[in-house]
Amino acid sequence: MSCEWPLVTLSKLIEIKHGWAFKGKHMAESVIKGPIVVAIGNFDYSGGFRFSSTRIKRYTEDYPKEYQLQPGDVLLAMTCQTPGGEILGLPGIIPEDDEVYLHNQRLGKLIVKEPKKVWAPFLYWVFLSYDFNRYLAGSATGTKILHTSPNKITSYETRIPPINLQQSIANILWSISDKISLNHQINQILEQMAQAIFKSWFVDFEPVKAKIAALKAGGSQEDALLAAMQAISGKSSEQLTRLQAEQPEQYAQLRTTAELFPSAMQDSELGEIPEGWSCRALDDIAKYKNGLALQKFRPENENDYLPVVKIAQLKKGYADGEEKASPNINPECIIDNGDVVFSWSGSLLVDTWCGGRAALNQHLFKVTSETHPKWLYYHFTQHHLEDFQRIAADKAVTMGHIKREHLKRALCAIPCEQLISDAGNSLRNILEKQIELRLESITLSTLRDTLLPKLLSGELSISDAESRVSEMDVSACTEDSLL
Repeated sequence: MSCEWPLVTLSKLIEIKHGWAFKGKHMAESVIKGPIVVAIGNFDYSGGFRFSSTRIKRYTEDYPKEYQLQPGDVLLAMTCQTPGGEILGLPGIIPEDDEVYLHNQRLGKLIVKEPKKVWAPFLYWVFLSYDFNRYLAGSATGTKILHTSPNKITSYETRIPPINLQQSIANILWSISDKISLNHQINQILEQMAQAIFKSWFVDFEPVKAKIAALKAGGSQEDALLAAMQAISGKSSEQLTRLQAEQPEQYAQLRTTAELFPSAMQDSELGEIPEGWSCRALDDIAKYKNGLALQKFRPENENDYLPVVKIAQLKKGYADGEEKASPNINPECIIDNGDVVFSWSGSLLVDTWCGGRAALNQHLFKVTSETHPKWLYYHFTQHHLEDFQRIAADKAVTMGHIKREHLKRALCAIPCEQLISDAGNSLRNILEKQIELRLESITLSTLRDTLLPKLLSGELSISDAESRVSEMDVSACTEDSLL
């Protein structure tokens, strides 16, 4: 099939337009309204944009209206700071939402000259292909920062199928990307839910304080229990009555959870904490194992190795294989799916690793515990992250960092074992679901990356590709199913 499609130089079909040099002094991250200046940093490594999870800057002055982007416009990254040029030529499509987006310099905008011959969303996938990326990286100029040009992009040759097949191919690939985006959106909601629950229960102690307030107001123990149930669920007394009638099992579970919270506070090194709880340091509830200087542990066999995870790979979420290490290293410095990893220097962040078995480099902690569940030490590490970042930023060194002494000073209010076991089910379920969805997204990405070159070349038929995609499904989840 591929030989039936003509090999076409893109210059016959498209143009690439440079953006405008928006002045930095008129761009602000703190502004909540105004047009967004699209930047290289807004691109996702797998293609597309991540405006919701990347730093955005809004323009506060007038600008040439010709550089205002429209929904569906395709932009390409014209510069790249990564050694392999992974972002060079990476495409993104402007979303359909209520925001206004501006075409910044160092980004190329796709202009279709022959709309009857080529469909812009199809070219998005051409630009995302490995062949196109290697072509641009191989012809790029620059040393530390790689550059490409409109002429380089439009000089690329690719096979162009009929317009109806272009649409079918693009739609198949978009269906996979839409599932990945849905997983990402669900995980963002789950993260917000988890943070809200953890802060309410284990930082602000709202169920305990609700009981105390009810008792001080002259209420009974039953009134205190109902107040805690309201604090936990966010429901009013009328809604709790309806819940008891309509969903008695969920009501009983909520009541059991509320009973586990005490109705008094006690003094501690951390300040007032719930009665019967203990005050413990982070490094007392979990083990923070530093990675290795893996340049000293190169693989003995080129075919038997582990990919190295440094801070850059942790931020990407996958091991790109730029560096390799021997698999015969200390097992405590090997990470796998679901492990909690904390980068303690440079860009301080905490995450659950979902990029497969890998070797952990120095400046990264593998966080484990033999006595406490994963959700507990993950969320308490997250809770103290802002303080750690401030400590690292205050250090007068090239790369800010924290020390183990800071883990000892980071105090946590630890509840009784029954509360951790029973009430913690909600946070455990959410964390497990987040890991599950991230792993599913990796599987979907692999499927997409496998189908992409075969569809672009015509090696795989539309019907076969649709069959492969139909086998994949995204599990739905709701707040009630997780709590």
